[in-house]
Amino acid sequence: MNTSPTGHDRTVEETNAAPRHAAPDHDAPSAEPTVSHTVEGDRVRVVVGGELTESARRPLVRTLTDLLLAEHGLQRVELDLRGVGFMNSAGLAVLVQLQKLGVPRGIETVLVDPPLSVSRPLQLTGLWHRFTVVAGDGRVVAEPSGGGGPAPRDPRHT
Repeated sequence: MNTSPTGHDRTVEETNAAPRHAAPDHDAPSAEPTVSHTVEGDRVRVVVGGELTESARRPLVRTLTDLLLAEHGLQRVELDLRGVGFMNSAGLAVLVQLQKLGVPRGIETVLVDPPLSVSRPLQLTGLWHRFTVVAGDGRVVAEPSGGGGPAPRDPRHT
């Protein structure tokens, strides 16, 4: 027990125990995902593997920026997300950022065969409507509505 200058007793406990092991945190920094690309005429296919989190932002934005600077005739960016096993809110933001990079040049951003780990968060947040989504065989599964923004209101319902 220690006595404070005011004369009151206070108890101080010290522990030297090792910290407990925490459960894995998917928001913690992870290794960079794999990113590769193939240019075919006016289209580029960017293949992403691993986790789509904040650590994916730099390699994906760098890849797309380099492509936009080098390939002036691009009309379509296909993000092949079949290899993505996990996506958090930062991954959602990365997808929207990638789409916005192409907008000034009229470049369409297409999601290719996104797994449930990608499609479900997009659907729950309403961001699904920003993108054209195609199956692995190229068949259109979903198309963007309203340019990614909210649909115009019907004046009769205001």
